[in-house]
Amino acid sequence: MRTKSLSFRLLTSEGLVLAAFFALVAVVLEQGFRESAEEALKERLQVQVYSLLSSAELKDNGELSVSQNLQDPRFMNPGSGLYGFIRQTNKKLVWSSPSAIGLDPPPLPDMAPGEPAFTREKRNRYAFHYRVIWQTVAGMEREYLFTVVEDGDFVEQQVKRFAVTLWTWLLVIGVVLIFIQFSLLRWSLKPLRRIVRDLESIEKGKRTRLDHYYATELQGLANNLNAFISSERAHLERYRNTLADLAHSLKTPLAILHGCAHSFQGNQDAVIEQLTYMDKIIEYQLQRAAAKGETKTVGASDVSDIIRKTVASLAKVYLDKGISFDLNIPETSPVYYEEGDLYEIIGNLLDNAGKWCRKTVRVQVALNQRKNRRNYSVFLLIEDDGPGIPQQKLSEILKRGVRADENIHGHGIGMAVVSDLIELLGGKLEGMPSKTLGGMSWSVYLP
Repeated sequence: MRTKSLSFRLLTSEGLVLAAFFALVAVVLEQGFRESAEEALKERLQVQVYSLLSSAELKDNGELSVSQNLQDPRFMNPGSGLYGFIRQTNKKLVWSSPSAIGLDPPPLPDMAPGEPAFTREKRNRYAFHYRVIWQTVAGMEREYLFTVVEDGDFVEQQVKRFAVTLWTWLLVIGVVLIFIQFSLLRWSLKPLRRIVRDLESIEKGKRTRLDHYYATELQGLANNLNAFISSERAHLERYRNTLADLAHSLKTPLAILHGCAHSFQGNQDAVIEQLTYMDKIIEYQLQRAAAKGETKTVGASDVSDIIRKTVASLAKVYLDKGISFDLNIPETSPVYYEEGDLYEIIGNLLDNAGKWCRKTVRVQVALNQRKNRRNYSVFLLIEDDGPGIPQQKLSEILKRGVRADENIHGHGIGMAVVSDLIELLGGKLEGMPSKTLGGMSWSVYLP
C-alpha cells in the first residue's frame, strides 16, 4: 500500500484512533479491577479483624489476652504476609501476631470507636483498622485498636494477570478490527480504483469513455470527465476534419486557377472570383476549427433563443419562399453546451429544412426526455413539407461531400458536420419521413 494513498491515510488515522481508544479502555478497566480487588481484600481483612475480636478476651484485671488458636494459621508463621496488632489509644502495643516479628505496626488513623478504616501502607501493604471500647464485668472500660495488615502482592498479581489478559485480548480485537477496517476501506474505495482503471484503459485506447455504473458520489465526477474527454476528442477531431474539408473544398478553385494560369489575360475576373471563394472557404473552416466540443464548465446556452435567432435569419434568406415557421418550443431551454456547437447543429438542420421545404417548417423542443432506457437533456425535432429524402440515401448524405441533390449548391458537408458533432457530444441523430408534413424529419437527442 502506498504511503500517499487514501487507503493508507484512512487506515493509519483509524488505527491511531483505535489504539488510543483501546489504551484508554485498558487503563479504565485495569483501574476498575484494582479497585474491585482492593475492595475484596478490605472485606477479607475485616473478617480477620472480627476473627481477632472473637479470639481476644479482657480479664477482670484489665489485661487483654488473645487465644493462640487463631482462625487463620498465617498469623502464626513469621513472614507469612498476614499480620495482626492490638494497641491501646495511647499507641501502646498490647499484642502482635507471631507472624509480625520484627515489624512495626502501621500508623494509627484518626477514627471514632466502632468505625473501620482501610488504608494502604508502605511497601505495598494494606491495613484494616477497627477501634473498639471494651467493658469488663466489673464495669472497667478499655479502648483498643485492632489492626490487620496483609501484603499487597496478591492484589498486584491479580491486577497483573488481569492486565496481561486484557491487553492480549485488546490486541487481538484491535488486529481483527484493523483487518475489518482494511477490508471495508478496500470495498468502499473500489469505485475510485475502477475509475482509475477505466481512465488507464481510455489512455491506452481500449475504451472511449467512462461508461460503467459508479457510486452516486462519483457519478458527477465521471460525467465531468466524460465531458472533458469528449470535448478534447471533439476538438482534435474537429481540426482533423476541418483540414480534410479545407483540402477537399480547395481542389476545385485550385484546378480553375491552374487552368487560368496558362492564359491569365482575359481570365482576371475568374481568378478574382475563385480567390474570393477560397477566402470564404478558409474563413468558414477556421471558424469551425475554433469551435469546441461539449464541456460542463461553460455557462448554460439557451436552445430556444438560438432557434428564434436562426429562424429570424432564415426568414430573411428565404423571404421569396414565404416560409411558415411553426415553433413549439419552451420559453427558455437552458443546456450546458457550447453555443457555437448548438448554432452549428440547429443552423444546418434549419437551413436544410428551409432550402427543401415548400411552405412549412416545424420545430419542437422538449427537455429531459428518455429513449432506449437512456435519459437525454434535450430533444430537438425539425420537420418540413418538402420532397423528403429517399430511405436509401439517408445514410449517404451523412457522409462528407455527399449531397441529396447535386443540382443544389452546397459543399455536401453540412449534415456530416451535424452528425459528427452530435456523435462527439454523445447524442443521437435520427432521420425519417415526416408523418405530419410529409417531408423530412430530423430528431436530435443530446445527453
